[in-house]
Amino acid sequence: WARQPGRPRVEVATVDHGLRSEGREEALVVARAAEKLGLPHHILAWTGQKPKSRIQERARAARYDLLEACAADIGANVLLTAHHADDQAETILFRLKRGSGIAGLAGMAACVRRGPLTHGRPFLDVPKEDLVAVCVAAGLGFVTDPSNVDPRFARTDMRRVLRLLKAEGFDREVWTRLGGRALRTQEALAYFVAQTLAKLETEAREGYFRANLAPLREAPPEVLQRILTGEVERVGRNGRPRMDRAEALADRFTEALRLGAPANATLGGALVKLDRNGVLTLRQEGGRRVSAADGDVHANCTFPEISTETTVASLGNSPDEP
Repeated sequence: WARQPGRPRVEVATVDHGLRSEGREEALVVARAAEKLGLPHHILAWTGQKPKSRIQERARAARYDLLEACAADIGANVLLTAHHADDQAETILFRLKRGSGIAGLAGMAACVRRGPLTHGRPFLDVPKEDLVAVCVAAGLGFVTDPSNVDPRFARTDMRRVLRLLKAEGFDREVWTRLGGRALRTQEALAYFVAQTLAKLETEAREGYFRANLAPLREAPPEVLQRILTGEVERVGRNGRPRMDRAEALADRFTEALRLGAPANATLGGALVKLDRNGVLTLRQEGGRRVSAADGDVHANCTFPEISTETTVASLGNSPDEP
């Protein structure tokens, strides 16, 4: 694909999390494979002291920090990872267990924005066994990460539960179908909220948001929650806030809006204030930015239409998403 006329440059990166002694050699295996294909390769090492808890979650954050930095260094604006249909089913089940809302149940996005980067997952509809079969048929070596069967990690338990549910008819297609329908609902709600927000008197700039919410006094809490969540993610320092906290704040502010009462709170690194007249104000508070996303923000992208000026960073060999 990359050698066809007009295609963007492709480079490969492998993250060595430093959590297993075999990680470095596995990264070198990928480097040698990339070299045979004539593709530049980068080994990205997660250095420093490793956390004692929430290892997979923190490794994921470190992984994307490294990948985004690599993309910036090489001038890439597209990032590709090889998450597949089995990963998607596990993600949806994991989020269902955690009580995620519609956005979370939509699963991982096939296309998501990461600052200036477009992050694509082109294999989300492809079962893992099909990818393995391609590797076997083509004589391509691959590595099975032992952490995928480590009972310490939540993902391992999700795989066990999926196997049990499959015996009762809840196979991979059921979960991906649920994710697809949740995504359609999520897109409809996002469209409605965007249309609603466009009709309000608003002011938005870096680290600041202001809107007159008086016209929404009778709106359901979900509308206010989505406005709050979106603007807290943009204005605040901690990324997308946890759903339970966003729900609690939305319920409280919806009631205050209906009663014409003031309300104040902090959420996701943002100071949130509602005055008696229904004017909502968000300001960024000080502190360190930490991502706490409940689900991807799905973007509308079509990969076959990537322009010839685009540089693609193709990145792989990373542990499962938490």
